[in-house]
Amino acid sequence: MILLPAIDLYNNQCVRLTQGNFDSFIVYSNSPEQVALKFEQMGVRMLHIVDLNGAKTGEAINTPSIKKILQTVSIPIQVGGGIRSIKRASELLDMGVSRIIIGTSAIENWKLLEELVLQYREKIIVSIDAQDGIVKTRGWVTSTGIQATDLVKTLESIGIQTIVYTDISKDGMLKGPNIEMYKTLKNKSNIGIIASGGVTSLEDLATLSSLGLVGAIVGKAYYEGLIDIEEAIACLQKESSPV
Repeated sequence: MILLPAIDLYNNQCVRLTQGNFDSFIVYSNSPEQVALKFEQMGVRMLHIVDLNGAKTGEAINTPSIKKILQTVSIPIQVGGGIRSIKRASELLDMGVSRIIIGTSAIENWKLLEELVLQYREKIIVSIDAQDGIVKTRGWVTSTGIQATDLVKTLESIGIQTIVYTDISKDGMLKGPNIEMYKTLKNKSNIGIIASGGVTSLEDLATLSSLGLVGAIVGKAYYEGLIDIEEAIACLQKESSPV
């Protein structure tokens, strides 16, 4: 399982929201590219970048920061937030982004998702944000009434190979991930799952790795000093080593 540290971009700053609340955020750095470089120096193999302005309004305000990150590090990055057109998807991929993450548009514009999968295949990841197993969109405000487990099976059927699953109630709360939900998702499909939300300790990472997930996103736990990235990478390498 790969560790993906998160860099959340808002007005070209590295920030963290609490449960998606744009009125409650902490600025961790005015130079996101330096944060990215530090992660690379720690041994991180891929970064998870979220364009919060894009997610909120669809505006590509953080493109300068994404470009700077790409120019500063040599490791791949995946980017999500506000990707609502083929044009924006192509812009990011042509820029050098390795994978793009589709959230609300995956639910509200199924034709777009199918076109993206047809054109870019494994470079398209779908982000599923759910509360009590029900998918939510538009910054966690709108409930779709769709069961996450049903959506995962449908996504798999059209060729999606990887999802990011976020349990909204766990995100930013530092109380551990929803292990039971990840077990359920693994049992329901063969799709690759990246865990997001609530990862707080090395024990959390070890448990998620033991479930066969492909990745885990770490955000607030790192920025608040609860997880040491180098220790976390070593922990995951140990988990994946043959006995």
